[in-house]
Amino acid sequence: MALKIKTIAVTGLKTIGILDLETPDLRRGEVLIKVHAAALCTLEQRIFQGEVKMPLPCTGGHEVSGEIALLGEGVNPKKWAIGNRVAVRLLYNCGECYYCRTGRTNMCERALKKPVREGLLIGPGGLCDYIIVETKDLFLIPESVSYEEAALTEPLACCVHSINRGNLQFGETIVIIGGGIMGQNHVMLAKRKGCRVIVSEVDANRRKLARQLGADITFNPLEHEPVEYVRSLTDGRGAECVFNTTSIPSVVPQAIEMAGKGGSVIQYSSMHPDAPTPISPQKLHGNEIILTGSISPNAEDFFVANRLINYGIIDMKPLIAKAFPFEEAQKAFEASIVPGTFRVIIKN
Repeated sequence: MALKIKTIAVTGLKTIGILDLETPDLRRGEVLIKVHAAALCTLEQRIFQGEVKMPLPCTGGHEVSGEIALLGEGVNPKKWAIGNRVAVRLLYNCGECYYCRTGRTNMCERALKKPVREGLLIGPGGLCDYIIVETKDLFLIPESVSYEEAALTEPLACCVHSINRGNLQFGETIVIIGGGIMGQNHVMLAKRKGCRVIVSEVDANRRKLARQLGADITFNPLEHEPVEYVRSLTDGRGAECVFNTTSIPSVVPQAIEMAGKGGSVIQYSSMHPDAPTPISPQKLHGNEIILTGSISPNAEDFFVANRLINYGIIDMKPLIAKAFPFEEAQKAFEASIVPGTFRVIIKN
C-alpha cells in the first residue's frame, strides 16, 4: 500500500527542502519504518556544502533508527512485530559483485549506486518520515536505548570495522590521531580491547572528552612534536597501532613514523579532496609496517555495534551535539557543519 511521505532533501547549495513523495508498495520481506531519529554524517554535510556532487534533489540519511509501522508479506511475525524499536542499516551492497561474493560487502562495487525505488529520490534515503527496508537490515533496540543513541549504530559499526583491521591485543599501546566523533568511538572500543590509548588532538575540549571516555594520555600536537612524544611514551619503539581519523593527508607520514617495528597504521577517514602524500618504501620494508585503510562496516560489524549499544558497553550519548525537529532540517544542517560539532540528530 503506497503512503504519502515527507523527505528532507538537499535542493541546492546549502539549501534544504521538505518535499512530498509517495512510497512504493512493500515488496515481499519488506517492512515500513517510522523514522524517529536520523543523524547527519559527514556525507550529508559534504553534499549540503557541494563538496560531494550528487544529482539534486537528493535524500541523505544512513544513520537511522525508528519503529516498525507495517509488515509486508512474507515477514516472520514471530520475529518482527509492529512497534518493534530498531536501528536500521541503510548502506547498500549488491550481493552479486566479486567483493560481495567473497564476504567483503563493505567494498561492494556498486556501493554508491543504490537503486532508486519508484517515486523516491537518489541517495541513502533515511531522511524521510517513513522508509521501506528489508528485515535483514533491522536490528532490535531495547527501551533503555533512545532512538538518538540507536541512530549512531552505523558510525560505531564503522569504527568496529576499523578496530578489527588493527587486530589489537591486550596491553598494546595505540595512538588515535583526531578526537572527532570517530576518534572518540575508537577510544572507547580500543579501551575495551585492553589497550593503552594515546590521543593526538589540538582541541582542548575534545582531549578532555577523550580522557573521560577512557584515553590514558592525550596531547596537543601543536605543543609536542607528535612522533617524538609518542616514542617517549613507548621506550623509543613507537606504537603497535596508529589510527588516523583525520582527513588531513599530511598526517599520514606522521602516523607511519609513530608506528613501531611490526606495527600497523589504519587510514580510517576519507580524504576530500584527496592529495598524494610522500611515504618511505624503505620504512615499510625495513620495519614491516602494515599500512592499510578501513571503509564502511559490513553486516557483522553493524550487529556488533548494535550489541555494544544495547548492552551499555559503549555510551553514545556524549557524541550527540544537538537534536532538531523534522521541520527544522535547514537549521539542523547548518548546525552540523559548524567546526567542532559532533553528531546533529533530526527527530520525528
